[in-house]
Amino acid sequence: MHHDTALINMLAIGLGLAFVFGALANRLRLSPLVGYLVAGIIVGPFTPGFVADQELANQLAEIGVMLLMFGVGLHFSIKDLMAVKSIAIPGAIGQTAVATLLGWGVASLMGWPTLHGLIFGFSLATASTVVLLRAMEERRLLEATRGKIAVGWLIVEDLACVLALVMMPVLAGVFGPDAQNQQHSLGSVLTSIGWTFVQLGLFVAVMLVVGRRLIPWLLERIASTGSRELFTLCVLAIALGVAFGAAALFGVSFALGAFFAGMMLNESELSNKAAHDSLPLRDAFAVLFFVSVGMLFNPMILVEHPWQVLATVAIIMFGKSLAAFFIVRAFGHSKSTALTISASLAQIGEFAFIIAGLGVALKILPATGLSLVLAGALVSIMLNPLVFRLLDRWQARHPIASKSPGEPEAPPGPSLDLHDHAIVIGYGRVGSHLAQLLQRRGVPLLVIDDNREHVERAHAAGIPGIRGSAAADRVLAEAHPERAKIAILAIPQPLEAGETLAKLRAINPNLTLLARAHSDAEVKHLLEHGADGTVMAERELAHSLAEMVMATPPYRTLHHVPGH
Repeated sequence: MHHDTALINMLAIGLGLAFVFGALANRLRLSPLVGYLVAGIIVGPFTPGFVADQELANQLAEIGVMLLMFGVGLHFSIKDLMAVKSIAIPGAIGQTAVATLLGWGVASLMGWPTLHGLIFGFSLATASTVVLLRAMEERRLLEATRGKIAVGWLIVEDLACVLALVMMPVLAGVFGPDAQNQQHSLGSVLTSIGWTFVQLGLFVAVMLVVGRRLIPWLLERIASTGSRELFTLCVLAIALGVAFGAAALFGVSFALGAFFAGMMLNESELSNKAAHDSLPLRDAFAVLFFVSVGMLFNPMILVEHPWQVLATVAIIMFGKSLAAFFIVRAFGHSKSTALTISASLAQIGEFAFIIAGLGVALKILPATGLSLVLAGALVSIMLNPLVFRLLDRWQARHPIASKSPGEPEAPPGPSLDLHDHAIVIGYGRVGSHLAQLLQRRGVPLLVIDDNREHVERAHAAGIPGIRGSAAADRVLAEAHPERAKIAILAIPQPLEAGETLAKLRAINPNLTLLARAHSDAEVKHLLEHGADGTVMAERELAHSLAEMVMATPPYRTLHHVPGH
């Protein structure tokens, strides 16, 4: 095979295998992350068969890290953190400290230097955002006290990781193997750390003074052109451009620059559109990041270091979870809340890979450490659904203990106790207008949307709203389709709409189902999955424009001309 096809090979085989194993993991009710990591293991140098270009994979992974961090910044919510700051901040710091010390202890038993042990322990302290949010969404807990604490806790962990990304290169320069032959006084160490924070401060100041105004302004100007391609390109240029500028001008990491780019973009009213339009590319490169991480995993670690693997899994699933449990209980929350937080944190993911991978690159963590982190991630992510199922059974047997003091009995917003109502799925541009028209006509209705801001707008308008994916069984159950008369799917995603239609039809065969489509193929797909009728936006727009044309004086008489 020609050497100049390495990029094509990496993309085609890497993404292809990631799709296959990601779909298989999803079918087994596991996180797709497991499948992506397995795909990386298969194309890695430690397994037979095709071996992807590791150097190329690392460069693609770097882009994946930047876009992952951009997404974290884009959805960063100081409001969520402030709502639970009294427990999330001390809780996350305490639990991170416990996990780091436990990891350092295991590393010490293996004879690793102190810095290596601390990096290893810290990488075990951060839970996967993807896995945690999925578990919370499935159980309708994002708006409950337990969910808010878990999300706030996760935000603090993410911020700690962002700080670690700044400090790790400094620590490597002072204490790493490349600096062993150099003498470092306390003054030089403090000077190095101080200069790093000066550079970071300058970057943050520029972003707050210039970026906070320039980025939203630029996004709005590009949006006014009406070009979707230019808008998407602008979002990606901001993400990667700020990341590159941060590294080139201020010496901070690409990842940190991308994180701040997302935070500044979050200031714009177009942030939701920016997140939506950049999502496919962010997802693709995120998958390549997980594949590249999987390539670094040596399966022989399971044979050569079995007790170290067990110790790593124990720290992730028991050590830091027990720390979280006792911290939550110490703050006066119920046993159920403490168990929910513990279960949600009993796994590691994205940031663990970023921290461990950077540690290996900076030579302050051995390759064995990254393999142990990966083994711990694979095992904990696979077992996390089982942990939650056990928790669900316990909570079903102890319903009184499952209630936290001060936690609302019902979801926020107007009551969902409706009969003969209309269910509007999607409260974006189309769904919000539709809901308002139905509301004015006195139709009892509720909306379902997975965007928190959309649901909050519905609540502000006096419309009951449920946050979550309509394809999720628990979300649909909360909307009571068995008591509804009609459901209108105003979401532009035909696959999710088709799955939702099939579930609604199974729950209530007499329910009238209407859906939104953008092509003849989508119309056919939606009708096959149970829709009674569909509206193709482009076709209805053409009909409306044609009616307006025929209503103008030059053409008005053509209505009466035979043959027209």
